[in-house]
Amino acid sequence: MSEPSELTHARSRGALARWLPLAGWLAQYDRQSLGRDLLAAVIVSVMLVPQALAYALLAGLPAQVGLYASMLPLVLYALFGTSSTLAVGPVAIISLMTASAIAGMSGADGAALSTPEMLAAALLLALISGAMLMAMGLLRLGALVNFISHPVISGFMTASGVLIIASQLGPMSGLRLSGGNLLEMGESWLSLPQGAGVHWPTLALGLGCWAALTLARRHLKQGLMALGMRESAAGMLCKTTPILAVILSSLLAWGLQLGEQGMALVGSVPGGLPTLSLPSLVSNDWSGLLVSALLISVVGFVESLALAQTLAARRRQRIDPDKELIALGLSNMGAGVSGGMPISGGLSRSVVNFDAGAATPLAGAFTAIGILLASLWLTDWLAWLPRATLAAIIIVATSSLIDLAAIRRTFRYSKGDGAALMITLIITLVQGVESGIIVGILVSLGLYLKRTSQPHSALVGRVPGSEHFRNVERHEVETDPELAILRIDESLYFANARYLEDTVLALVAQQPSLRHLVLACQAVNLIDASALESLEVINERLTAAGVSLHLSEVKGPVMDRLKRSELPTNLGGEIYLSTFDAWQALSIHGSHCGQCCARDGVSQTAAAG
Repeated sequence: MSEPSELTHARSRGALARWLPLAGWLAQYDRQSLGRDLLAAVIVSVMLVPQALAYALLAGLPAQVGLYASMLPLVLYALFGTSSTLAVGPVAIISLMTASAIAGMSGADGAALSTPEMLAAALLLALISGAMLMAMGLLRLGALVNFISHPVISGFMTASGVLIIASQLGPMSGLRLSGGNLLEMGESWLSLPQGAGVHWPTLALGLGCWAALTLARRHLKQGLMALGMRESAAGMLCKTTPILAVILSSLLAWGLQLGEQGMALVGSVPGGLPTLSLPSLVSNDWSGLLVSALLISVVGFVESLALAQTLAARRRQRIDPDKELIALGLSNMGAGVSGGMPISGGLSRSVVNFDAGAATPLAGAFTAIGILLASLWLTDWLAWLPRATLAAIIIVATSSLIDLAAIRRTFRYSKGDGAALMITLIITLVQGVESGIIVGILVSLGLYLKRTSQPHSALVGRVPGSEHFRNVERHEVETDPELAILRIDESLYFANARYLEDTVLALVAQQPSLRHLVLACQAVNLIDASALESLEVINERLTAAGVSLHLSEVKGPVMDRLKRSELPTNLGGEIYLSTFDAWQALSIHGSHCGQCCARDGVSQTAAAG
């Protein structure tokens, strides 16, 4: 009785782990893992407090919203996420996209949104974004992120980094600047009222924090190691320098009463826990959030998945994209009902979480407890925090997004991809983040269609003394005036079907002595209905011209589809297992004695393969 019972329990645990990945982690959880998770949670909590406040202000929301977005979402990801080290919460790019989405809305009376309405819009945005991610996860659409090319993401990230830094120049200098792109920010600067100048104490504090954080990021680790500190400990200490900037600048603002001298402070931050409630519809045009929510979902998921997979590879762990969609969806929905804002995986926090030795996603849940304690006990002190300090923290954290070298590398490798990167970057800078990512995706799809609509093909010949075939324009190969072997280097579908017809007919016209044409299909993974019709047309026209059409190297799944059509029966030639078999059977250089066997036997083998 015990063996069936144990088997049943094992199956139950496996089924539970499929829907609740944490159940799989807990099976091996021990005191050592607990210690590693607690240590990582303490360090990440220290980082997350100032970042959460800063990113909430970047989104145009009250500071406490960032803290609220760092509680329930982290617990939900700990339960349903598949990454042991991904640290979710407010991040710079998603905060910028949130600000852009809310700025495009108007209230029920057509006027600009008030602060409560902006908060309600952010909650609704998080809820809708989470629902979209959930739906994509349940439909197993995790592979859809492959439709956004890396150059587009790179251009979008770089432009977003520039926009984020530009948006913080106002808080850094005491100027009231606004706008969702560089043009609007420039117009805001030019339209400042006469006499509205830089607040020098604010600028001095902001530049001081920026310089200190930059120097700490670049040189503090090496300095501490030179003093005898271990590399891991020195690295951890460097990551927590923003909290030191928060403490010192807050003490300075409190001691010198800088708020009374015109310096912008965070102000009163409500303490305690957020209330759980569904967001209300705050605008007549709330449906306009749908596009913004979709873009936030896609960008957040792409960023999180890439980061999670990179860190998981270093531990030889596996990330399930579809489960990550569900986990991030639930986390965003949790933010939407607990007073938060849209969230995603954070680069710096995740790296710190990994380096601190986080063993399981429970480190994120412990981090949420740390943020909860901070919101209960530290909010009175946070009121003295200068906004210039938070601006400096954002600028230093965001500078890593700007990768100008990627522009040069991409252009050197591919002019088309370089153009996609630059178009995305420029549109994002001058039109905003939503327009940039939409145009970038469209450019990526356009480039893909352009490339695949004119598939590369090569007339190949046999490398002497071998079974290999290479491009006649690149290698010294054997050819036959009565035989042409055309290698197709792309799957065949509606966009390139006509191009294949033109290529084949042009080849036949150039070789009057041609009797056999072989399409080498080793790179063809798909032949759709349009391409099948084109192949039938090609077969008919070649037959009428006295040329036999043959196929070789047809893959099993493609052959399975072809067998459901009439093409194999009506084909003027044969379907060969390999290009070398076709060469032996059809070329004057080949072994003609085996031609009949090849035609009878190889066709059956190809059909079976």
